[in-house]
Amino acid sequence: MWTRLQSLAGSLRDLGGCTRHNSVAAFTCQNPGDACFLQVVMDNGTVQVTLSKPAGLVTGIRYDGIDNLLEVLNRETNRGYWDLHWNPPGGKGIFDVISGTSFRVVVENDEQVELSFTRMWDSLLEGKYIPLNIDKRFILLRGSSGFYSYAIYKHLQEWPGFDIGETRITFKLRKDMFQYMAIADNRQRLMPLPDDLLPGRCQTLAYPEAVILVNPELPELTGEVDDKYQYSCENKDNQVHGWICFKPLVGFWQITPSDEFRTAGPLKQNLTSHVGPTTLAMFHSSHYAGKDLVLSISPGEPWKKVFGPVFIYLNSASNGEDAPFLWEDAKMQMMAEVQSWPYSFPVSEDFQKSEERGNVCGRLLVKDRNISDDYILASGAYVGLAPPGDAGSWQTECKDYQFWTRADENGYFSIKSICTGDYNLYAWVPGFLGDYRFDAIVNIISGCDMDMGDLVYEPPRDGPTLWEIGIPDRSAAEFYIPDPDPKFMNNLYANHPDRFRQYGLWDRYADMYPDTDLVYTVGLSDYRKDWFFAQVVRRKDDGTHVGTTWQIKFKLDKVDRSCSYKLRVAIASATLAELQVRVNDEKARRPLFTSGLIGRDNSIARHGIHGLYRLYNVNIPGARVVEGENTIFLAQPRCTSPFQGLMYDYIRLEGPPFSGSSNEASGSFK
Repeated sequence: MWTRLQSLAGSLRDLGGCTRHNSVAAFTCQNPGDACFLQVVMDNGTVQVTLSKPAGLVTGIRYDGIDNLLEVLNRETNRGYWDLHWNPPGGKGIFDVISGTSFRVVVENDEQVELSFTRMWDSLLEGKYIPLNIDKRFILLRGSSGFYSYAIYKHLQEWPGFDIGETRITFKLRKDMFQYMAIADNRQRLMPLPDDLLPGRCQTLAYPEAVILVNPELPELTGEVDDKYQYSCENKDNQVHGWICFKPLVGFWQITPSDEFRTAGPLKQNLTSHVGPTTLAMFHSSHYAGKDLVLSISPGEPWKKVFGPVFIYLNSASNGEDAPFLWEDAKMQMMAEVQSWPYSFPVSEDFQKSEERGNVCGRLLVKDRNISDDYILASGAYVGLAPPGDAGSWQTECKDYQFWTRADENGYFSIKSICTGDYNLYAWVPGFLGDYRFDAIVNIISGCDMDMGDLVYEPPRDGPTLWEIGIPDRSAAEFYIPDPDPKFMNNLYANHPDRFRQYGLWDRYADMYPDTDLVYTVGLSDYRKDWFFAQVVRRKDDGTHVGTTWQIKFKLDKVDRSCSYKLRVAIASATLAELQVRVNDEKARRPLFTSGLIGRDNSIARHGIHGLYRLYNVNIPGARVVEGENTIFLAQPRCTSPFQGLMYDYIRLEGPPFSGSSNEASGSFK
């Protein structure tokens, strides 16, 4: 049956049969071998969206005279869809394009249409489908140049458990039309075609996602590297991205107006758009974190979450010189969507409207005795509400909602439109180590306006700073990032602030340090030039790898051997790595400290300058240091893969604990 919405003021009506033979509209299966899908069409006169019924797969998007913006060469199940990657506990991973089994019109009036495609679970489906009820919704508003989608995932207490590694919305656009991709003002380019990634036209590099183009359709791309992970983006910056078609001049944009339903907070990195041409709305993934960010629901654990809505925005212009306008217009539309959040129009009661939510404000101050006896304004602090947990637990939280903002220059913050529930308030402050947590539970009720007053964060501190390397900002971006091997360039990132996104930078370490490892001398070395951005393994001539040991050399003019010194090591990322710390004895059988095996971030291979943040505080007995020259050895011995290693955020050595005023210490550095 073919069901069509002729206009928003009209009604849904059956037009009968899989093919409708008349001059107004007709439907036939477009690809030989495809099943003849039942269809439903939303049409507001500007945009026409065709979905399979009852599956709820987006098979067509008509706009600006183009019959279908989606790839018509793909099967109808491979154009626009919600998907997830899941597994039963201990079982193998299963990729699932979520297909509904029932369809209903939720609302149809002069202003909007909302459609629901649901898949209900029962025990007969165990092992075949994830034990969730999934309700996918699609919304078209009067006069809107685009459409919205969201979904409600629900797990009942009596159902078996499961793990989710990823869930998202995917759109695959026409490769003959959409070849220019835009993610940010300085991350835009003409992209390779998907055919350029076929055997014979490219050479696979160290992993399947990365290739070097040897015979692309566009000759000017010959020799460039393509890797979808080069286009990853932090949640806080991932609000609009998409594609431009030049003939006719049309833009296809994925807009995410809120991060509240994304997992792991504002710094979590996710995929955006990449060769396909593909655009993604990522809600949850374990990228740049590994198993720490697998969403695990236990048997007997009820769970429900709304992902979205996100907005698929379409725009157009009349002549080729207006191409930059499409990006600027998409950014303006993104800001309008953000200002409209939370939306008032989704019908589901599971999506809380503005009047059902609450607000929190306050001011965050920092107390760091080494800097000042007075409070310090937490300028630019990241402040958020997330489910109750330990300090910093928000970065691996993936079941519920998070609400984040940035404090102003005076430390004042305001978080609006928070869903009802119990939270902890968390924060971290650029320029200071560690994580803040307000210990009391923050209970948000509908309509509340909670002023938390002045909150004080006391970052880790025992004694005065003797020396420091880097900036405590949870990133390794300030350290030395080499030029890529000329054979492995992505020209988008030539002379770009995100130079760390170039392919193969891990191998540059061996080029710079073929026989010996990095040595950093406090007072002489400059971390911007002399501290490699990642402590990777060193490649040997026979293709094997060895672990590396970096040295930090420093002098002390006076030592109190009865007191302890404190080494604070903030890790920006770790991949199957181990941090071992030795002091003044590289050959000591037992390190003074070991982290043990940590991390599955894979940030080195995936061009991410950080993964999960870790902070280690190492006590160094005064008997271990000497007056004069000292050396701290940082060893990373794990070496079965070229991608194992650490990224440091910041390292600091503190003298013995304070006694008396903030400037007094029983040890000193020269």
